Amino acid sequence: MNAFQTAVKFLQDCGPFLYPSLTMMAIGIAIAIERFLFLNRARAQNRRLWDQLLPVLQGGRFKEAAQMAAASDSAVGKIVANGITRMASARRREDIEHAMEEGMMEIVPRLEKRTHYIATFANVITLVGLLGTIIGLIKGFTAVASVNPAEKAEMLSASISIAMNNTAFALMVAIPFLLIHSFLQARASEIVDSLEAAKITFLNLAQRLTGEAAAVREARAS
Repeated sequence: MNAFQTAVKFLQDCGPFLYPSLTMMAIGIAIAIERFLFLNRARAQNRRLWDQLLPVLQGGRFKEAAQMAAASDSAVGKIVANGITRMASARRREDIEHAMEEGMMEIVPRLEKRTHYIATFANVITLVGLLGTIIGLIKGFTAVASVNPAEKAEMLSASISIAMNNTAFALMVAIPFLLIHSFLQARASEIVDSLEAAKITFLNLAQRLTGEAAAVREARAS
């Protein structure tokens, strides 16, 4: 029996409890792929736009930076646009920071969207596998109760082996799902940390440039 036939027989021995597990596995894989692509694209867009924005901000060209941020649909563009917009009506650092935090509150849920389903599926698949094992054991013990004593050991061994397939399959799916969930969470946290760093850099630049402009005005007035 080759590896393919062994895998097919293994899945067949899992019984009807295999189907809900396969369904959740397919949905979980689809979510993982979608989230991986989304987070990678978000990270690349943020990095590319920030590399373009930083020299413009350092030069004090906030109007040009606002246009660049507004033209982008990236997360860092959103928070920078919010900050620059608030600078037009408020000069206090706290007011600008609050405006940027509003942008963060919109962005973070999008980064973490649907990721928690992967961990949920891992737990549910494990429980479904255990349920299939328990029911398989119950059916196995019930079946051997009425057979020839000489056949009981062999039949019971086969029944237990088939029942344990459910748990084995569940663990083979749940363990990678938990690792994938941790990886995606770490990737989302990395993006959030980079946005926080960009926010602090922007606030420091805005405060320094605003202070320098105020000092120039005072010097001219005196």
